[in-house]
Formats: sequence, C-alpha cells, structure tokens
Amino acid sequence: MPSTPPAGEEHPGGRSRRLLIALAAAAAAAVAVGTAAVGIGLRTVDQPSTAAGGTRPGSVDEPGTAALPPPGPVVVAAAGDIACDPDDPGFAGGAGAPAECHQKATADLVDRMDPTAVLALGDIQYIRGDPHNYAASYDPTWGRFKDITHPAIGNHEGGEGGSNRSYFAYFGAAAGAPDRGYYSFDLGGWHLIALNSNCGTYSFNGSNTGCAAGSRQDRWLRDDLAAHPAACTLAYFHVPRFSSGADHHSDADDDQTLTTLWNDLYAAHVDVVLNGHDHDYERFAPMTPNGAEDAAGGIREFVVGTGGDDHQRFATTVPGSEVRISDTFGVLRLALRADGYDWQFLPDNGGPAADSGTGSCHGR
Repeated sequence: MPSTPPAGEEHPGGRSRRLLIALAAAAAAAVAVGTAAVGIGLRTVDQPSTAAGGTRPGSVDEPGTAALPPPGPVVVAAAGDIACDPDDPGFAGGAGAPAECHQKATADLVDRMDPTAVLALGDIQYIRGDPHNYAASYDPTWGRFKDITHPAIGNHEGGEGGSNRSYFAYFGAAAGAPDRGYYSFDLGGWHLIALNSNCGTYSFNGSNTGCAAGSRQDRWLRDDLAAHPAACTLAYFHVPRFSSGADHHSDADDDQTLTTLWNDLYAAHVDVVLNGHDHDYERFAPMTPNGAEDAAGGIREFVVGTGGDDHQRFATTVPGSEVRISDTFGVLRLALRADGYDWQFLPDNGGPAADSGTGSCHGR
C-alpha cells in the first residue's frame, strides 16, 4: 500500500505535481510576455525598419487560451518646418530667438513626450537641407530622434526644384527610394503613409505630374491602400490641400494639385492627414476632397508647420477650419488607439495643450 510521509513532510508525488504546475505557469507567462512584446513598426516599401519597434510575427493563441487585452495607445510626435538656417541671425548659436529658430525647444518637447515614432512633416531643414545646415541645426536637435523618425519630403529639402540629395543621404532608407520619396509602414494597429507632395509649383526633380491621376505615385498609393486594409489609417505629406495660412492659402477651388491623392485617401476611408508648409497650427473638421464637411466619413486634416523655423499669419479662413494658432511653436502629440486617436497640440514653452480632442476610426 502507498507509504505515508512523516508529519509535516510532503509526499514526493505532491512535490512533483507542484513542480509541474509551476513550470506550466512559467511557460504560460513567457508566452504572454512574448506575445505582448510583439513590435509595432514595419516599413513596407524599402526594407523593414531597424529602429526600436520593428515588427516580428505574432504568436497564435492555442484553443482555450484567454485573449490578451488590446495594446495601449502608440504615441506619435509630429511637426514640420523645423530647423532654421544656421546663417539666420535668429539662430544665435542654436539658442534661437523669441519668434524664430525654436528647433531646440521643440526637440526638447519631443524628448519629454517619449514617443514611439516621430513624423517630420517636411521642410525639415532651412533654407535648404545641405550637409552643413543639417549638421549645425537639425542634427543636434531633432536628430536625437533620427532612429525613430519617419520623414516626409518638403519643398525646401534640397532647395525648391533641387535634387534633395542631402535629405535622402541624411535619412537613408527611412525616407523611401530617392526617385520616389513616398513609402508606408505599420504602427500598432494603424497603417501610416508618407507621400511626396512636391508636385505642381513644388515639382520633384522637374516633374509636375507626380500627384496627378495615373502617375506612379497615384498607382502606388491605390495599390498600397488596397493591400493594407487597416481599421485606422493616417497619411502625411508636406503641402496641405486645405490651409488658411496667408503664405500658402489653399482650398478645393484654387488648387487641384492634390485632388487625386485626396480622392484616393478618401475612397479608402483614411482617417487623418498631417501636413506642414504653412508655419502655423490649424485643425479641420473631417473633410471630403472637394472641401465639404463630412462628419461620418471625412478625413481630419492637421497643419502642423510649427516645428521651429518661424511664424506666419493667417488669411481668409477656409471652410471647415476649426482651430487656428499662428503665434506658437509646438508639436502635435497623437495617441493612436486600436479604434481611434487622441490629439494634443503642445506648445514648446511647457504650457498646457493649446488644442486637444479625440476621434474615432472609420474602419475599412
């Protein structure tokens, strides 16, 4: 008959069962941790991103395994029109002046945000992005986040109509192919698309048709949207379709350069568009490509040309504009959730958010 252990001593079989239970629990915990640690960034055009957050395949739940809670929001910092020309008197050795050259202050703000990704919305280095200017102005400030930066090309990157060679040399594969300047990647549950808006007046390498119907970018964009039917999608590029700014005022009536790209984005139920170009902050209601408000299916556009270079004033308000700020340098903080997003426009002086809100994704 089975032996009985002395009082206070566990039976060997009981110890074995306890050990097996402990090992099973440790294995389950390791699977949960590994699944939760799946990365959130994948560049889909050139090559997988090697920045922190590169994607790995996720694990598949075994039958009967409890579902993991949804991941928390992914924090993104975004601004354009960033680093002023180091020959500008306001540069002041990098310290800046009250109304210009705030690239260090906005970079410090990004640092405090501790984002997963930084979206540089074009005109990253003034007056053109040559190696000297990058080394003196952008690199010591926003260059701190180079390994998590996903840039969009602007009209000043190589001088208007220039080759933009320094921009592509500085950012490398993160900027997309040098003969294109557009790419896409995944971040959390979102699909993000960087486009090249150097078309029309701001032609890219001499081409005025890069944003037109049937162009290579138009065909690529439609294919990319079809291949990535994410529930939430964000596109960003330098030149806005809608802007009340005096320097680059634009609405659906006076400029058709970006009509095709906006039509593509709207047809695919894209949720958010980010731009720079005008040196101000402006938020629009969800819009259709033809400039009508569409609360149910429109795209919400943010103009965030507040990265540090200087300020510009507003002109006639474009229909659909909800918030306009022309005297503040700052950065847009986006918290991308599985079903929506939260935004805050944060000033670089450490003050409270100058604009904030929340939005839901359309789903696709």
